[in-house]
Amino acid sequence: PSGADDGDSPAAADDADGTVAGDNGGCLIATAAYGTELAPQVQALREVRDAALLESGSGAAFMSGFGAAYYAFSPAVADLEREHPAFRAAVALFVAPMVATLSVLMPMADGGSEASVLLYGIASIAAVAGMYVAAPAYAAHRVRLALAARRCGGSGGHAGATTA
Repeated sequence: PSGADDGDSPAAADDADGTVAGDNGGCLIATAAYGTELAPQVQALREVRDAALLESGSGAAFMSGFGAAYYAFSPAVADLEREHPAFRAAVALFVAPMVATLSVLMPMADGGSEASVLLYGIASIAAVAGMYVAAPAYAAHRVRLALAARRCGGSGGHAGATTA
């Protein structure tokens, strides 16, 4: 890299509020999803980042790694959101559980020790993974069981089935 600002680098991606992504600025996907950097959801994400994560060494290290990955794809996603209102609405629905989880769990680590940031960070990651991975996997499993029971002409003796 030449160090020149070519307008395409993550550090050059301006957020709607004029901050530069590489300078702890933009929540690009959330800003596009909610329409403004002033949306409560976007402010909640910034508060988690600024008041909890960046106040500890482990949180700052996480944000450094996360930022490198996030800014590799977030400008393209934000552009798609701005171009396609239905996609924007879908993204807003998809990120809402994550915003809620982070808004509840991470402030508990606000200004806390390294241990509290790690504990609540791991709890937040586990909760988000549960919502986005475990819950859909469980739902798919239940649907598969229901379909199998239909093919077999009955409940198949699965737990939760009632007999009359």
